[in-house]
Order: sequence, then C-alpha cells, then structure tokens
Amino acid sequence: MIEQVLNRGNLTKAYKHVLSNKGSAGVDNMPVDKLYEHLLKNMERIASEIRQGKYLPQAILGVEIPKSNGKTRLLGIPTVTDRVLQQAVGQVIAIKFEMEFEDQSYGFRPNKNAQQAVQKAQEYINSGFQHIVDIDLKTFFDEVDHCIYNTPYS
Repeated sequence: MIEQVLNRGNLTKAYKHVLSNKGSAGVDNMPVDKLYEHLLKNMERIASEIRQGKYLPQAILGVEIPKSNGKTRLLGIPTVTDRVLQQAVGQVIAIKFEMEFEDQSYGFRPNKNAQQAVQKAQEYINSGFQHIVDIDLKTFFDEVDHCIYNTPYS
C-alpha cells in the first residue's frame, strides 16, 4: 500500500487537493504556495524515509478558533507537507473502504455532504418515518482517554 500512496499520480492529486484548499501554514511556517518547490527538492528523501519507516510527521500547530456560541474550538493545523501525505493516504484508503460504507452514510465521503443528509432526512419524514437519530462525534476525541496504554496498536 505504501507504493500506492507514494505513486506519482496519487501524490500529484494529493498536492493539487491541498493547494486548492489553501489553508494556513503549520509549525514550519511554510505557506501552501511554497509547497511545490519544497516537494520538488525533498520528495525523494521523504519517500525514502516513509519506505524505511523513519518518516515522522511534524508537530501540529494548535490554534483556537471562535465558535458561533461564543466559545472556542482548538484546531490542529499540520504542515502542508504532512497534509499532502495525509491526503495521499486518504485517497488510497478511500478506494479500499468506500464500498463497505452504507449508502446512508454521509460523513467525510466522496460526493456526499451534509446537505444531502438533510435532504434524505426530509425524504424519510415525508414518507412517514417519525424518528431520526443524529450521532455527533465532534467532541468524542475531547472526552476519550488518550492515556490508555497496552492497546493492540501501541
């Protein structure tokens, strides 16, 4: 799977996606418009480190952003290099798992969005269904114990 992630076409698609999203610089202060030059100079080294299991993503920049209710939410901003790599991995994984998802699953999927979920809920209501369950995991990772040791993945 690593070679699929590091495939030039996959990385190019990932780069274009990150470029189109723009976004802020991470802890390395590299803006998106400097990404192409950086990848041109460093991609062989980065790919080699990934293949050898030696690549370490950089730290995430934490920025508090305001919410509509007056509170703030902590937003983690990876470096643009790490965003490209995350996107490249996501593209490969999405192909492998997309067929496993139910049609009525709308979160973070290609060609699916919140507006479609609302439209489907309205269709269900109009056809006589009376109960809708909305599961929101947005604060799940704020509540989960991140210090649990001896998991199968540690």
